Amino acid sequence: MRRSKTKNMMIIAMYAAILSILAQVTIPLPLIPITGQTLAVGLIATIIGSRFSTYTVLIYLALGTIGIPVFSGFTSGLGVLFGPTGGYLFGFIPAAFLTGYWLEKRGFTITQAIIANLIGMIVTLIFGALWLKTAASLSWNAALLTGITPFVPVGILKAMMAAYLGILIRKRLFSTRLLPAAQ
Repeated sequence: MRRSKTKNMMIIAMYAAILSILAQVTIPLPLIPITGQTLAVGLIATIIGSRFSTYTVLIYLALGTIGIPVFSGFTSGLGVLFGPTGGYLFGFIPAAFLTGYWLEKRGFTITQAIIANLIGMIVTLIFGALWLKTAASLSWNAALLTGITPFVPVGILKAMMAAYLGILIRKRLFSTRLLPAAQ
């Protein structure tokens, strides 16, 4: 039992590190950059499911909140978390949970993973746009045009990548017994 808990904590820590690394992949845009964070959240949820991916995101956010530079552009702190992009960061929590939950209920197939990752993308974008509207004092139209529209095409691509790679990696991890069967 103790060995299993330790292994689970190591899995969560490892995926939090992966999320932190992919967050540094950034394509700058005027107000909000396109980052590898959303790809990482979908990938992680596809591999390890709802519970562990949610814990992973919470650990990631906690690390960034206490000052470890894990957010995009090696940033951290409450200013980032409660700044214009904070809604996307908070949106990772339900996105990870819902993506993993969908797959746990519908099956870990590429088709279901694409659907689950698209749901996660939509959730993240909605949280981000709602937060952006408030944090940047934008109109609803401006928040939607700057907080959702530019990210949909890339989000669809990232959702498909996360689905395909996530299912592939998940199968490999199971076959080598590196992923616990309870996932």
